[in-house]
Amino acid sequence: MTGPIPAAAPDERQARMSWAMVTEPGEIRAIALVQQLGAMDSWEWLREQGHRLESGGNHHVPASLRRSVKRWYEHARTIDLPGVHRAIESVGARTLVPGDSGWPVKLDDLADEAPLCLWVRGNPDLGAVSRSAVAIVGARAATAYGVGRAGEMSADLASQGIAVVSGGAFGIDAAAHRGALGVGGPTIAFLAGGIDQFYPRANAAMLAAICERGGAVVSELGPGAQPLRSRFLKRNRLIAALGDATVVVEAGLRSGAMSTARQASSLVRPLGAVPGPVTSRVSAGCHELIRSGMAVLVSRAQHIVELVRPFGDLAASDADIVMAGVQGELREPQESAPTWLTDAMDVVRSALRARRRGVSIDEIVEVTGLATNTSLAVLGELEARGEATWRGRGWELIDSSR
Repeated sequence: MTGPIPAAAPDERQARMSWAMVTEPGEIRAIALVQQLGAMDSWEWLREQGHRLESGGNHHVPASLRRSVKRWYEHARTIDLPGVHRAIESVGARTLVPGDSGWPVKLDDLADEAPLCLWVRGNPDLGAVSRSAVAIVGARAATAYGVGRAGEMSADLASQGIAVVSGGAFGIDAAAHRGALGVGGPTIAFLAGGIDQFYPRANAAMLAAICERGGAVVSELGPGAQPLRSRFLKRNRLIAALGDATVVVEAGLRSGAMSTARQASSLVRPLGAVPGPVTSRVSAGCHELIRSGMAVLVSRAQHIVELVRPFGDLAASDADIVMAGVQGELREPQESAPTWLTDAMDVVRSALRARRRGVSIDEIVEVTGLATNTSLAVLGELEARGEATWRGRGWELIDSSR
């Protein structure tokens, strides 16, 4: 028995919306069709081939794709685009598609799992809000320790203009969002259900506050979509992709937070993990990430900043350069060095001072506990100041008394 043929999509945007409502998040075959044919042409292909497949006529659907096409086609019959527009307008949401000025291009790194369309409540310029961003994720059943660390680090990051990205759930997610909100900073929450319903409902006030205070609540699912377990797992790839780094604060060995960590690693995004008591099951995932070398140990916001901005903000501004020209001299580089770099230089100086021979970068990393990229930044600064140099077998301090 056949039903009505799905409605045509009037433009590329609405074709992407339609595709997003008939497929599951990250469905590679559908995304490939849209990327190869374009949203409108692929939607027309689905309408035509799905009808032929259902009615038993001639079609050009590969055997490996038929089951998916039948499912998409059946769902396509239920789409009411005018009703969808009314639903998103009723909650003040907007759609974003690739090419829009507010589209976050970092999500394009997901390639064949990139979202077809996003629904956004709050700030529609998602690209601007997330220009500098860190994903903070962790256990729903978090301890007071984990909630405290997540909230404090998020507040410190947000106060520096770094957006905090998470999943809007209980535990670490909520602590991260609230930490950012507490200092008036930007934060972004990804939902695993439709944009028309905040989930979990107990966090509705927090999610509404995110929208009202310059942040954004985002979903790749159309109005009415339910937050299924599989959708939570797929949602995690968006959190990892939007962050310039991901930090895990409390996570079991098998958890959604570990899924986000693996996604971040696959995207070659820096990964940090907060250690907890060695007897804590809820920190077992963090300890495994650190032990395996997959993540760097972080315990405060400045450690996370090193992941996102490994070389600091050392460049003089145009105004500084002009003033230096007027005054006839450049400012000393020490004046513009950030606190984290000053502290790290003291640590590296001590490591070099304790050895009479040249020290390799690997030895510096081992002795100081600093990340490799941080150690390189510090050595470069010390060399620029005339305090250290490379001498054949390693780095050495320069004896200023000579």
